[in-house]
Amino acid sequence: MASEEALTIDQQIDLWFQPIQEVTSNVIFYSFPLSETQNVPYILLWLMGAAIFFTIYLGFANIRYFKHAIDLVRGKEDKINDDGQISRFQALMTSLSGTVGLGNISGVAIAISTGGPGAMLWMIVLGFFGMSSKFAEVMLAVKYRHHPDPDRPDRISGGPMYYLKAAFENRNIPYLGSIMGIFFALCVMLGAIGGGNMFQANQAYQQVKIATGGADSIIAEAGWVFGLGLATLVGLVIVGGIKSIANVASKLVPTMGIIYLIAGLIVIGLHFQQIPSAIMLVFAEAFSPSAAYGGILGVLLVGAQRAFFSNESGLGSAAIVHATAKTNNPVSQGFVGMLGPFIDTVVICSITAMVIVITDSYKVTGDVEGIALTSRAFESTLPGFQYILTLTVFLFAFSTMITWAYYGTKGVTYIFGEKKLPDMVFKLFFCLCIIIGASAEMKQMVDFTTAAIFSLAIPNIIGLYMLAPEIRKDLKEYAKNLKKDK
Repeated sequence: MASEEALTIDQQIDLWFQPIQEVTSNVIFYSFPLSETQNVPYILLWLMGAAIFFTIYLGFANIRYFKHAIDLVRGKEDKINDDGQISRFQALMTSLSGTVGLGNISGVAIAISTGGPGAMLWMIVLGFFGMSSKFAEVMLAVKYRHHPDPDRPDRISGGPMYYLKAAFENRNIPYLGSIMGIFFALCVMLGAIGGGNMFQANQAYQQVKIATGGADSIIAEAGWVFGLGLATLVGLVIVGGIKSIANVASKLVPTMGIIYLIAGLIVIGLHFQQIPSAIMLVFAEAFSPSAAYGGILGVLLVGAQRAFFSNESGLGSAAIVHATAKTNNPVSQGFVGMLGPFIDTVVICSITAMVIVITDSYKVTGDVEGIALTSRAFESTLPGFQYILTLTVFLFAFSTMITWAYYGTKGVTYIFGEKKLPDMVFKLFFCLCIIIGASAEMKQMVDFTTAAIFSLAIPNIIGLYMLAPEIRKDLKEYAKNLKKDK
């Protein structure tokens, strides 16, 4: 092995980061053996169970109120004097900027390269069920949001840390509520640094390197230089707080999303003759996959992991920004929030997966691939598209980072109070981690960031279960009033 002096800066950063990744992954993805070849992570059962439970417990509200949710996003029931900092649309776009991004582009590629085409179907299914847990956490975030600064009543803080505290206070154990709130705040800080930052920087760098010559690129061994430039751009936005972040996200996300969807539909359209066979392959591999993908359970678990990583249902992260939406009715914002997993996973992830499957690009190598696989799939049909994809990936990564910086900051202020010093220290550290993320190896980055994001589910879902009767009661009351107004 080369001496440490002979290693590049990128390699030294990666070597330092390796033990952190190993410890984090081993703890969060602690598994039990189901067979000689298949281990099942407890955390995935935790997330899947919550998504299915709330779908059934709330009477398939994700289907019954889908049209109503769209009406709400369009501003049908907006009121100027409603409490909040940003509009419903801005809240949805900002939350989507934290989810619609590399999870949809790189994450889908990782799912297919590790679980085969069948993983696509399970991603869609879990995206559908995830709409219900997203509804629950967003509704609670709005209901239990706070105005922490008496001198600035326009500022709002909300999220799982607040409703976790309330859930335990309702049972006369406030000290445990405080502990759980702090635990979630720590988890969201870790998630912000991992999946909301380092993974984004890593994959954005990989795509820019591919577009500028791959191994011969001028930045091939200088990920830290790319990370430094990206950190500077992110820093300029996050200093302005939620309104600055929401303004940027509400413009970037729709624009980049539309460009990406149009490109994906063009590729699929040009291969329209292969559409039936591709769909049949997805279903066949979902229910009777080859042994190489670990059987049905193996493919289901891969699809579930990437679905929850992509849309963050059950993790509580998006609830932090939805808590700032202008509304006086928590249930209505819950409906807006549940559109996130549908747009993110059912629509955008499906487009990415179909492009990869229909072009057979996943068959080229047997390695776990991320953004490189998606780029190759588009490039096979649209020569030169890698440059458009590079811009899209960069802007998606950028928008995700600024949103997760806000999530992490809210974790900091929950623990240390609404003070400028902790706020600025975290933001500076967040920008430093962008440089580390751009320099680390792909596999280490995927493992660490996935673990960091999934850590949020542990405390969040406990709070959702504890407040489940309250969620259903408020939903029934809202439905009753909705019928009266018609």
